[in-house]
Amino acid sequence: MNMEFTARKSELLKELDLAQGVAEKKTTIPILSNILLEATDSELRLSATDLELALRCGCPARVKKTGASTVPGKRLLEVVRSLPDAEIKFKVLENHFIQVTCERSSFKLAGMAKDNFPALPEAPRELAIIPAGVLTLMIQRTGFAISSEESRYTLNGALLLLKPDRILMVATDGHRLAQVEREVQVEGLDNELRVLIPKRAMGELYRLLSQGGDQSPIRFSKDESHLFFSVGHRILISRVLTGQFPNYEAVIPRENHRVMEAKKEQIAEAIRRVALLADERSRAIRLQLAKGRLEIFSSSGEYGEAHEVLDVSYDSEDMQIGFNYQYLLDFLGVVGESENVRMELKDEQSAGQLRPAEDDACRYRYVVMPMRV
Repeated sequence: MNMEFTARKSELLKELDLAQGVAEKKTTIPILSNILLEATDSELRLSATDLELALRCGCPARVKKTGASTVPGKRLLEVVRSLPDAEIKFKVLENHFIQVTCERSSFKLAGMAKDNFPALPEAPRELAIIPAGVLTLMIQRTGFAISSEESRYTLNGALLLLKPDRILMVATDGHRLAQVEREVQVEGLDNELRVLIPKRAMGELYRLLSQGGDQSPIRFSKDESHLFFSVGHRILISRVLTGQFPNYEAVIPRENHRVMEAKKEQIAEAIRRVALLADERSRAIRLQLAKGRLEIFSSSGEYGEAHEVLDVSYDSEDMQIGFNYQYLLDFLGVVGESENVRMELKDEQSAGQLRPAEDDACRYRYVVMPMRV
């Protein structure tokens, strides 16, 4: 019972930070805001869960006595963060108290018995190996378009479509849709695999990958009710989102013949400026296109109005169309290396399609519904 071990601050802090991202923040069930610490022969294993999402990770440790206990995640993270960069010693005392000492500092944290902590499922045999860099990019380019509305349950995640020679990811909130597709060999896969990844799982997976996990491949597996993503020594477990993802192919515009091309930075900066006087609730701006030029307008009863003119490449009939400026900025913020962007339009009632002007390896499309302005 009396677990005792020593770990380095720098190694422990990284893992605690990731685990705390998953632990339950609202303490309706106190054990869920705790992190499970398990000291084995040569390492410390950490587990955290809020019942929807779970993370298992670990770091090297000098273990004097093996054992397990749970400790309040947020408090432990704050304590470890505040300590000098040195060895930290942990010892379990009576009544699940955990003593944390480092140089001249000492803390006693009120823990809870490990038996109260939910059992986490074990990962089944892996189904596919996904290149980490590809998935990182895909999450970046689609994650923001996932719906936050609880009522639209199947839109609270992104669709990941794995084929032996390509990966596709799509997200939509009903007002806009982001789709990215990449030709890449997916090891271990001999047929098609479709999974819905919940929004929070996407966010935590992105954190895992940007914590240096970008180099190691992701070993993916699933069972009836969970998805498992193993990245190096860490494993993220997410509940499956059930239900049908909408038919995204039906949304992709086919006849948007009016094409405008503009410099990405230039158009993003102009939209940001004009947006300063846009209506706060609707976030609407109006785009007016004529040969070789684009005018961007905004107005609100409260603040006044703004407009800016840009030189662009456009050679079709004059037209105007309204959009939510935030939706356009979201796309412009993640479109990547491309210096120029294309906007493909049909008329003022139909969805517009945006994409990088130079088709990169990630066939990236962004479809956004117009607004009445």
